Amino acid sequence: MDIEIASIRDLPHYDQDIENEPPAVVKEFKSKVAAADAVLWATPEYNYSIPGVLKNAIDWLSRVDKVMIGKPSLIVGASRGALGTVRAQQHLRDILYSIGVSSPIMLGNEVYIGAVHEKIDENGNLTHEPTVAFLDQVVENFVSWCKQAQHQK
Repeated sequence: MDIEIASIRDLPHYDQDIENEPPAVVKEFKSKVAAADAVLWATPEYNYSIPGVLKNAIDWLSRVDKVMIGKPSLIVGASRGALGTVRAQQHLRDILYSIGVSSPIMLGNEVYIGAVHEKIDENGNLTHEPTVAFLDQVVENFVSWCKQAQHQK
């Protein structure tokens, strides 16, 4: 699997007045997402939800050409707390199911990594072998699910 990080850092605030002729950074972002076979969403949890910048990025994706419709999504998250971003991921799922996005998500393949600070080294690398094995299985499940969905088209 090849993964390309599509940064949302430089996206301007969504603006319906310019959605038909968005800035180049928005066009490039949407083009990358449109070309992808699937999207991996990695989210922290802020105030029991996703960060505003992530919602802003999805708003751009959900308008005009609506590049997310039918594109499979996998959501992951990690936190220092025990719940591992469960509330943020629920909000993200609700957004991804919305009419302008309509991104299918494989049920039962969730990734909530709690106490992440105990599972990474000083450089931020995941070193907790059971979590690494779990992530390997989730990714394998997701890739198989995506391939199966692709064959059904």
